[in-house]
Amino acid sequence: MNREEQFVITISRQFGTGGHEIGAELARRLGVKLLDKQILNEVAKRARVVEEAMEKLESRNPLWRDDFTDFYRNYMSKTEYSGLEHDRTSHDLFEAQADAIRKIAAEESCVIVGRCGFHIFENHPNALKIFVHSSEDCRKRRIAEKYGLSLADAAAMVVDNDYSRELYTKTFTGKEWRDACNYDISLDVRMFGVNGAVDFIMHCIE
Repeated sequence: MNREEQFVITISRQFGTGGHEIGAELARRLGVKLLDKQILNEVAKRARVVEEAMEKLESRNPLWRDDFTDFYRNYMSKTEYSGLEHDRTSHDLFEAQADAIRKIAAEESCVIVGRCGFHIFENHPNALKIFVHSSEDCRKRRIAEKYGLSLADAAAMVVDNDYSRELYTKTFTGKEWRDACNYDISLDVRMFGVNGAVDFIMHCIE
């Protein structure tokens, strides 16, 4: 990736790795935009839906996670995945969001957390695609501490969120979420922490 030219960094992450914090700190150090909340506002305008509906679809709260996971578990139990047969409204929203992301990235350098950015920019000439992962034990302890949960509840959140992200990626991109071939860097953050991970990525960039 060439920092002297307009660039895109995408961060895909397992739940509980601090991937969002890594993306935010990376954007801060590079002095570029972090694409997160802005995407929802842009898509709400493009798709002509109220922002609350987009928040329900995209937010990280447990109610959305449960709704999304239940829907796709039920769907996958009835239909063999073909890459074509999925909910039309969700597909349209995904495409609208992808268009919004491309539009923003065409205007300025940015860091994109989640939202299948690795797929949207797979052929971008100056993109760095990162996957952040760690052990389930490490992640459930981080989530338990962050949200004041029991280890059992935190472990359930980790499993469900990973499941949702894996299905989301497979459904809308046809790709395997954890396939290292999708990324330029696959980073285990267990020994790094947020700042250490950003230091490592900055060293790779430089």
